[in-house]
Amino acid sequence: MWRWLQQFLGGPTGRAPSAEHLQRGTAGERAARDYLGKQGWKLLAANYRVPEGEIDLVFRDREVLVFVEVKTRTDERWQRPAAAVDSQKRRRVSRAALAYLNSLGRPRVKFRFDVVEVLLPAEGPAVIRHWPNAFPLSQPYRYVAVEEREGGGGRRR
Repeated sequence: MWRWLQQFLGGPTGRAPSAEHLQRGTAGERAARDYLGKQGWKLLAANYRVPEGEIDLVFRDREVLVFVEVKTRTDERWQRPAAAVDSQKRRRVSRAALAYLNSLGRPRVKFRFDVVEVLLPAEGPAVIRHWPNAFPLSQPYRYVAVEEREGGGGRRR
C-alpha cells in the first residue's frame, strides 16, 4: 500500500520507501544496545526473527532474560515512540519471545519485556529512555517451563 500511495503522490518509485526509516531504526537499535551494554547487561541476540514475530534485542540482566523492543524517532510531534508498541506489537513480541524460549528448551528463567525509546534529532545528541517491564506476556499466551509442566521436579529436555 505504501508504494501505491507513493506513486499516487508522485514520489520516487522502484526504491524501498522506508530506506531512511530502516537506517534510523538500525541506528536506534545500536544506540539502545550500547546503552544497555554500558549497564552491564549481556547481549544474547539482536533482531531475532521467527515467523511468529521479531525481537529487536535480547539481553541478560543478571538472572533475568530481557526482551527489548526499540522504538526510534526523530522527534515526538505525533506521539512518544513507546506509544507505537500497541497490543498487536506486544503480541508479536510475546510470540517471538516464546519461540526464543522454546529454542532454549523452555528454561525456568525470569523474563520481562522492556521498551527503549531512542530520539535521534537532526541536531543534538540522542535521547534514550528505558522503560523496564513495559508490558507483560500478551494474553492468551502462557509460558510453562519444562520443570513446571512435569510437576516441579521434572527433568529438563
